[in-house]
Amino acid sequence: MLKLLFLLLSAGKLGKVLLTGGSMLVSVIAYAFVFGWRYAAGFVGLIFVHEMGHYLAARQRGLEVSAPTFIPFVGAWIELKDQPHDVETEAWVGFAGPLLGSLAALGCYFAARETGSQLLLALAYAGFFLNLFNLIPLSPFDGGRITAVLTPRVWLVGVPVLVAMFFWRPSPMLILIAVMAAPQVMKAWKYDPKDPANQQYYGVSTETRLTYGLYYLGLLTFLAIMAHDTHDMLGAIH
Repeated sequence: MLKLLFLLLSAGKLGKVLLTGGSMLVSVIAYAFVFGWRYAAGFVGLIFVHEMGHYLAARQRGLEVSAPTFIPFVGAWIELKDQPHDVETEAWVGFAGPLLGSLAALGCYFAARETGSQLLLALAYAGFFLNLFNLIPLSPFDGGRITAVLTPRVWLVGVPVLVAMFFWRPSPMLILIAVMAAPQVMKAWKYDPKDPANQQYYGVSTETRLTYGLYYLGLLTFLAIMAHDTHDMLGAIH
């Protein structure tokens, strides 16, 4: 055990493990005060799976990336120490999070149907909605990273979606996201496809654009249907 601890310390990995595990624990405790510890643990677990999707995709593409860090009632993120060199890599890393997160939510859904657990059904709904929310086509959402493979101008479509979300469910978090998104909106507004730097980064084949466009629309449709259905199922229970 001591030898293993020494190896972790020497590799600089123990601090990363403690940061991820510690921030996850703090998030579980914070959510538990509002929702109870069972739901809190499941919800944080769903976020973890989502972030690990990004982590694994980044590592697959050879990018140096940090382990997930959690902040209660904000979410979690991974830090890309190496930035993608092209938009296709950015889209792949962005897509992997909602994809793996959706599979985790689907697992909760099937388990809920099998056991009749309201808790698992509530977690399934939370997972579907969380990943659907992240597909808003506006950076820094995952949807913005995916749709950038089409053109950054797609981000302008995400602005009214974010505004509609705020009027539907006003939240300080949405205001923070809007502030973070503002520079990206300006980037999309000023985007020049003829700029050599843009051509180098965003220059992909029509097949790649079509492929990611279908991936995006397919996952978006699936999550919208599942979020709607699980919401109705929960409403019928109560």
